[in-house]
Amino acid sequence: MQLHRFAADDGTEIRVQVAGSGPPIVLLHEWASSHRVWEPIAHRLADRFTIYRWDARGHHGHGEALPPVAAGVVSVERMADDLACLLDHFRLQRPVVIGHSMGALTLWAYVARHGCAELGKVGIIDQSPKLTTDAAWRLGIYGDWPAERDAAFVAGMRADFVETVVRLVCCGLNRRARTRFESGHPGIERLRTYLAMLDNVPLIEVWETLSRADFRPVLPTIVVPALLVYGGESNYYPPATGPYVRDAMPDARLLIYDGTDHSPHVADPDRFAADLAGFAAGG
Repeated sequence: MQLHRFAADDGTEIRVQVAGSGPPIVLLHEWASSHRVWEPIAHRLADRFTIYRWDARGHHGHGEALPPVAAGVVSVERMADDLACLLDHFRLQRPVVIGHSMGALTLWAYVARHGCAELGKVGIIDQSPKLTTDAAWRLGIYGDWPAERDAAFVAGMRADFVETVVRLVCCGLNRRARTRFESGHPGIERLRTYLAMLDNVPLIEVWETLSRADFRPVLPTIVVPALLVYGGESNYYPPATGPYVRDAMPDARLLIYDGTDHSPHVADPDRFAADLAGFAAGG
């Protein structure tokens, strides 16, 4: 495993962990996370594939210093351009690119801005193409996340980032997550400790661009094969979200991991690694 650094086209340094050998797979992590979340998957696939895992712009892991960021707001559009820079820097030929949560939104933004010509296949893990809801769209966060609620969430993060995000994670559609929160489960305190280590300024900046985005028009333009993996008990997205995304894309296969929340690849890494390997290899 090697840590690489490359400069995006605006000069910002992006860190990427590279491991393994074989056809390339690029893994894009969720909001407020880092490349480390993919460790169990990379470990299971590095004997057959070359795995690329970045720390997205404005993100880092476990108290490490953030690399310098060029002037400008951290946005999903800027991260999409960073992905284009990553593919160019490593000269990747039609890689498989997998995005979880924010990573999926980054991938959709990439397609909107750069098309699919440089991609071999794509994967989406438990994400809606539009986070905010309205009278005609109920497949965003919790099925009930209008713009006013999102604005209140952003204000809450600015006042108390840790507790506001903990409540987002725990107080949604998944009953087990709510029970853990209400019972004071030790895992909730560990989450608070982790969130307190993060630089929340770029995370709030990028959140505002994520919640403004609407990638529904992008879905029909994704002409490469797609693997969709959704949690059967997602904390954030109603059960109809995965089928909606599948039906909107020309060549998509949907897998529902029963009993899992927003991170099915974390809950069942053996299954996910096997499913991803089969998909990447052409099965």
